[in-house]
Amino acid sequence: MHTSLTDPPASGAATEPTPTTDEELEHRKAAITRLGRELRALVEATVRTAASPDTLHRVADGVRHVTGQLTGRRRARAEIPEVDEFPAGPRMYSPVTGAGSPLAPPMRVTLADDGLTGECVLGIAHEGPPGYGHGGMSAMLLDELMGRACAAAGMAGLTISLQMRYHRPVPLETPLRIVARVTGTGHRKSFVTGSITTAADPATDLVTADGVFVAPDPHRTRALFPELRTEP
Repeated sequence: MHTSLTDPPASGAATEPTPTTDEELEHRKAAITRLGRELRALVEATVRTAASPDTLHRVADGVRHVTGQLTGRRRARAEIPEVDEFPAGPRMYSPVTGAGSPLAPPMRVTLADDGLTGECVLGIAHEGPPGYGHGGMSAMLLDELMGRACAAAGMAGLTISLQMRYHRPVPLETPLRIVARVTGTGHRKSFVTGSITTAADPATDLVTADGVFVAPDPHRTRALFPELRTEP
């Protein structure tokens, strides 16, 4: 029997089982990615629409009905999703890179010769000044990629300092290039630089940043992330 997302859940229906095999995990990731893509389209349409109040009320009723279909157990605050590879790998619900996040651009990350490169396009939902990205979005893009650069270098850590310099506004609906690289290390610390440019003009910095990230000691790591699986 085919059931659409807007159909009510069947009476007595069982909740979705937790993935246990690689195949099940990939199937779940594909479903999360598809839902995230559609939710991002909904968010973008929501912030751009000039529909009538009656239409907006009708759509709000429909969204509330759809939200009610997401039944079953809800993830706890500190629970690490099984579909995530924390701390050094992809996170499906990251507000920066997550394919399943309705908030993310999402940024695509690749390994570069001396660090990491990210690519994304900010939409109207990320707007600060009309036509340009919110300054907080620039900070979030850089903080994410700079932290990922630390993890890629074998020094996964938490941000303790992030100094931003805004040289030019970041345009919306324009392919962006974000770069991050580790420039030095100390006792559990990594020093990282990052920049945002357009993909068409990578020589012109729009935003630059310097950051310091610290790797917590094992005791602190266990306290911060009690569900993190560590090797014995």
